[in-house]
Amino acid sequence: MEMLSYNPQPAPWNKGKLVGQKAPLKIRDIWAIRIRLQISQRYRDLALFNLAIDSKLRGCDLVRLRVRDVSHGGHIAARAIIMQQKTQQPVRFEITEVTRDALTRWIAERGLRTDDFLFPSRRRGSPHITTRQYARIVRSWIAEIGLDPTDYGTHSLRRTKVTLIYRRTRNLRAIQLLLGHTKLESTVRYLGIEVDDALEMAEQTEV
Repeated sequence: MEMLSYNPQPAPWNKGKLVGQKAPLKIRDIWAIRIRLQISQRYRDLALFNLAIDSKLRGCDLVRLRVRDVSHGGHIAARAIIMQQKTQQPVRFEITEVTRDALTRWIAERGLRTDDFLFPSRRRGSPHITTRQYARIVRSWIAEIGLDPTDYGTHSLRRTKVTLIYRRTRNLRAIQLLLGHTKLESTVRYLGIEVDDALEMAEQTEV
């Protein structure tokens, strides 16, 4: 009797993994993390966190920033522009006063020079922190304030400010420019606003 061979189906790539968009932070979450970092005098983390919120950059672009990208003449600029690694398109971002203060403190604390990476690595093999290190740092911040790290990630910081801006202005074009997206459809998908807006309209409709 011929034996039939059994070839199990390969496991889905996302088995056991949480997929989908990571939630943006709320205002209270931002301040909870910020205050903890200030109290514990973690100047690098404070500068990294504040700049991630302001810049809205992808992790790959954020970790590669150099001092010269945000500083001119020894002073942190109010605005900066970089070339995005993914799209090879320039994107501008603001640097608020609280972030400028944090960056100034961190640069002085570490003694960074103009050509140095803004967030140098403490490990051999990379001149700056890696995106994987950045992701671990973000997860630690989230856990410290009692949130579930599986619900948040580096894209949470990228999405936070634009989500708040969109809710206040409903200006998609502005969000597209801030994120450096080449297509408006990408911005719509990234924010998940079609679903959010549909639910909001449904909630406001009484039957």
